[in-house]
Amino acid sequence: MGWADRLIPRRKAAAPRQEEALFDEAFLERLELLQVIARRLFRGRQRSERKTRKVGSGLEFADHREYSPGDDIRYLDWTVWIRLHQALIRLFEEDEDLPIRIVIDVSDSMGTSDGAKLRYAMQVGAALAYVGLANLDRVGITCASGKHHTTLPAVRGKGRIFRVFEFLRTAERGGPTDIRAMCSRVAAESRKPGLTVVLSDFYDLEGAFEGLNMLRVRKHEPVAVQIIDPAEADPTHSGLRGDVQLVDVEGGVHRDVTLSARSLTAYAEAHRRFCEQLEASCRSRGIFATQASLDVPFDDMVLRLFRQGGILR
Repeated sequence: MGWADRLIPRRKAAAPRQEEALFDEAFLERLELLQVIARRLFRGRQRSERKTRKVGSGLEFADHREYSPGDDIRYLDWTVWIRLHQALIRLFEEDEDLPIRIVIDVSDSMGTSDGAKLRYAMQVGAALAYVGLANLDRVGITCASGKHHTTLPAVRGKGRIFRVFEFLRTAERGGPTDIRAMCSRVAAESRKPGLTVVLSDFYDLEGAFEGLNMLRVRKHEPVAVQIIDPAEADPTHSGLRGDVQLVDVEGGVHRDVTLSARSLTAYAEAHRRFCEQLEASCRSRGIFATQASLDVPFDDMVLRLFRQGGILR
């Protein structure tokens, strides 16, 4: 059952109609301002000019490797050959356009709190997509759960942001959290690896570890953005007390419990440890992970991602 069995009452996911106001004129205005600030932060370091090690000429030298039959002898390091009699091929840093993929968890746990977590994830995802498209990157979007998996193939150009908006508005949602299956399918349908940002509450701890690590092993650059509802993470001030029936929104299991200040404090502490475990596991694997709280405006959250170095490095 995992973390979906949480100790606070749940309401059903928000209806898709509520998504209509997600990307209004005010949202677009904030995106434009966000893009201006992002350009200042990363002037001269556009995401579409990522460096990868490839053999080339007229590019920045990176390293050597041993000569293999079939290599172009133009890239032999003749200085090394003359001095050491070793056949080494010169490697150079070559600019390459790597795609950005934004993966949004649309499971039932993201639909709690009247869909606030899911709407926030979509706004952060749309903002990241906008900055990427404005920087001439190729950006693809995936909305997935253990039940649904829909993908908008990578597009380029700032004008394509409206396709992103429409895709997010109409994407199917609901079902159990299954981060491993979600990441596995994203990796399988990707023609080449790139920066892959996963937006989720990650209430599937074991699957989250396996899924993010799978992306890393397959040469993606995974970034984990954990969406946090402050009232969900710490319900000690919610006023909930006494006998209540809790419902696992993803498994349908009912549980009768008596809530006290002590039990709510214990829950808040357990949630904190859960978040720390996720972050520590990601860090141990070289995966950038951060929290995105609903009480932080989406554009401030995106700028924080930039400054922390997890995005547009």
